[in-house]
Amino acid sequence: MLSLSQYSMITLKEYMLNMTKIAVTSRSFSKHPQLRKILADRYDDIKFNDDGLVLKGDALIEYLQGYDKAITALEVIDDYVLSRLPDLKVIGKYGVGLDMIDLQAMKKYNVLLGWQGGVNKRSVSELVLSFSICLLHRTVFANMEVRDGEWYQVKGRQLTGCTVGIVGCGHIGKDVVKLLKPFGCKILAHDIRSYPDFYADNNVMPTTLDELLRKSDVVTLHLPLDKSTMNILGLKELKLMRKDAVLINLARGGLIDEDALKQQLKAGCLGGVALDVFNVEPPVDRELISMDNVLVTPHIGGSTEEAILAMGIAAIDGLEQARDPLEFQ
Repeated sequence: MLSLSQYSMITLKEYMLNMTKIAVTSRSFSKHPQLRKILADRYDDIKFNDDGLVLKGDALIEYLQGYDKAITALEVIDDYVLSRLPDLKVIGKYGVGLDMIDLQAMKKYNVLLGWQGGVNKRSVSELVLSFSICLLHRTVFANMEVRDGEWYQVKGRQLTGCTVGIVGCGHIGKDVVKLLKPFGCKILAHDIRSYPDFYADNNVMPTTLDELLRKSDVVTLHLPLDKSTMNILGLKELKLMRKDAVLINLARGGLIDEDALKQQLKAGCLGGVALDVFNVEPPVDRELISMDNVLVTPHIGGSTEEAILAMGIAAIDGLEQARDPLEFQ
């Protein structure tokens, strides 16, 4: 049986939750009935983006004005926005990327961050394997040939026994390693952080970026986008890759110099590329995405039902479990 003091603490917590005003900027979260219900079961005063508004700058400020907490996704949260939202105390991040949020500005304005990394890792890592197999087996080219009335055996390669280079061995990179085990691949990894125990346990060879690019049959990127990673694969780096190697980017547009990539593809210096993300989305370079060795998808890496639900629940939990934003740097 609860004591009077314990009962008072519980009712006070419930009262505070009920008084909290929540604004959800994300359109996909707002459309998700299960996530809406979970959030509504915890809070009374919620505004969803039911009009499907694209919120940025002053429109984002107006939408969030007067709210204590927010769930955001791809909206840019910078110094300008935060300086005009004195009531905002907590942001729960829907999705694993933090490149849209100025963590220093959050610290400056005493806004806490609720974020959990890796909640969509299996969704992304499965797609990495799918793209790897499709590119190596030249299915994009074969599909186009059949559609054009051709019928002959297009020869490809197996993923089994290939050398796979993972650039960025965080949550997703590590999960890719796990899924590759049945294929008997030699796995190279490049990361600014060191994971000696993981590398040793999973027979992963840490190496420089240049060596990884030279030796890999498959290169897959799993990096955040910041000043240090912008165009990390430019013309110089792309020229290091083998002519039959394939490149996969399900991380962030901006990691690859798209003009240099197109140049290498047109020159026959790459076996193929799979792009789920672009510098500008939707992509504007129709020549690049129309090539017969280029596989493109509309930023779907983390868009399985399972991943969407996991990211949404993490964002909701983050409203009460938020921490100093600089802890996530």
